[in-house]
Amino acid sequence: MIDLSNLTHIAFDADDTLWAHENVFVDAKARCVELLRPYLQPKHNLEEELYRFERKNLKLFGYGVKGFTLSMIETAIELSNGKITGAEIQRIIDLAKEMLDHPIHLLDYVPEAIAALKPHFTLLVITKGDLFAQENKIARSGLAKEFDIIEIVSEKDEATYRSLLQRYSIDPAHFLMLGNSLRSDVLPIINIGGRALHLPFEFTWHHEAVMETAEEYWQPDSLWVGVEAILAARG
Repeated sequence: MIDLSNLTHIAFDADDTLWAHENVFVDAKARCVELLRPYLQPKHNLEEELYRFERKNLKLFGYGVKGFTLSMIETAIELSNGKITGAEIQRIIDLAKEMLDHPIHLLDYVPEAIAALKPHFTLLVITKGDLFAQENKIARSGLAKEFDIIEIVSEKDEATYRSLLQRYSIDPAHFLMLGNSLRSDVLPIINIGGRALHLPFEFTWHHEAVMETAEEYWQPDSLWVGVEAILAARG
């Protein structure tokens, strides 16, 4: 448990914190394995090969389905030695369209948590990814009106958080971030003097996995357990 007193602002990550998201990528990768199976050699590990391209392309394509799709096509071309057909590439593109239009499934306790916190704190969403795709998901979630501030950023690191908090005159000492990623939602916030709750999702993308830990964050058993602790600390 961490000190949750004297909070004024509470921010939520979006993907895999407010709604399920990484499971869509897990399913898409499984379907791509089936598509590329005729081209795969025993030495090939599609997950590792795809991540190699994703990591290389992040600075060009950014996060999200569109960058994933371009990296998937590039992976398919390399693993097939250029033999993949136009029809098969079209299937990857069609899969990406399905991903972008995937229904929004709010995670457990999300509506209840927002309703409980909203009267007492300024609530934010801080999410990274493709601007259009993230705006679309937030709109379809039905949650946009519940938040005072919504920020979509290209990266979630110390510099980004520091700049964002300065823009809204938020003291990091009174700021709490809730999210599923240690790399993006927890450690950068702690490093700039804020506080964080870690709410792990059932799937974690390779890029978000870290070995580093810190004593300054708390991982409650559920979002609602965290909310109850926040409200109790408020008194």
